[in-house]
Amino acid sequence: MSQLTSREIRLISRPDGEPTPQNFELAHVTYDDPSPGMVQVRNYWMSVDPYMRGRMYDRPSYVPPFGLGETLQGHAIGEVIASGDTDFAVGDIVTHMLGWREIAQGPKALFTKVDTHGIALQAFLGVMGMPGMTAYCGFLEICTPKAGETVFVSGAAGAVGSLVCQIAKLKGCNVVASCGSEAKAAWLKSVGVDEVINYKTAPNLLKAVQSCAHQGIDMYFDNVGGEHLEVALEVARVGARFAECGMISQYNATRPTSGPKNLINVIGKSLKIQGFIVSNFAHLHAQFVEEMGGWIKSGDIKWEETIMTGIDKAPAAFIGLFNGVNAGKMLVKLS
Repeated sequence: MSQLTSREIRLISRPDGEPTPQNFELAHVTYDDPSPGMVQVRNYWMSVDPYMRGRMYDRPSYVPPFGLGETLQGHAIGEVIASGDTDFAVGDIVTHMLGWREIAQGPKALFTKVDTHGIALQAFLGVMGMPGMTAYCGFLEICTPKAGETVFVSGAAGAVGSLVCQIAKLKGCNVVASCGSEAKAAWLKSVGVDEVINYKTAPNLLKAVQSCAHQGIDMYFDNVGGEHLEVALEVARVGARFAECGMISQYNATRPTSGPKNLINVIGKSLKIQGFIVSNFAHLHAQFVEEMGGWIKSGDIKWEETIMTGIDKAPAAFIGLFNGVNAGKMLVKLS
């Protein structure tokens, strides 16, 4: 019987406000060969995502909170290195939710084999993974775009927002996007976004969006919440559709935050506002893989990645999400 040692990241205290390195610890775990029905995987890449902040609170949600003293979880992709089940062979590439660790071991039901079709492995944590499907389903199913309409996308340089912008252009829409730096704005313009606002330097976000969308907006894809949502409510046209994907501006709030002061616009403008999580659209996964894969192969979809190397860098990568460190998908390279 052989043994492997894995380095793993555990949550040791619940953040009060923005997470800090002191909320995490690096631990070492030893694994024996997998028993029958178990699979052992060497993780090559892991993802950090804003939704993980919600799991650090000890409160009910659509997914259970992370346990203190336990290894964190998240999307990862790797290679089977030992198998106790005939459905998985050494060398198989698999995705799973046992990230934040170098070696993942568990029942075979936790792992999904992936045929990469020559696409880079880490893309299955981004454009071909959960962020890509979030953008695809949230925009197409909730915003129901029509050619010639205008969409406002907040957090547009992130893993989800950047894909929403490009899908919208493929569907013939006009795109107004907000981001937090001139470099991010330049990249968004390079992939065809019509108007880009650096919200950190714009003197007045409302006036900036109004100047970019003279006739108002027909759709809003929200990754930020807060002032961005308030602005979207103000510039929305009658019958506009809002896809509420995330509100990163409020994830680290230490006290209740007030709602938009112009929420009454929902009534007068007959707005549709729908929150969602990606699992709501699990039935569309095969459709997403086929269409997104085609766009990638044709060169119609591009993406950026921000990569930190080593499991010990995972907390810094996660914290960086809330400081705008990442351009596109934030990833941790493990092997």
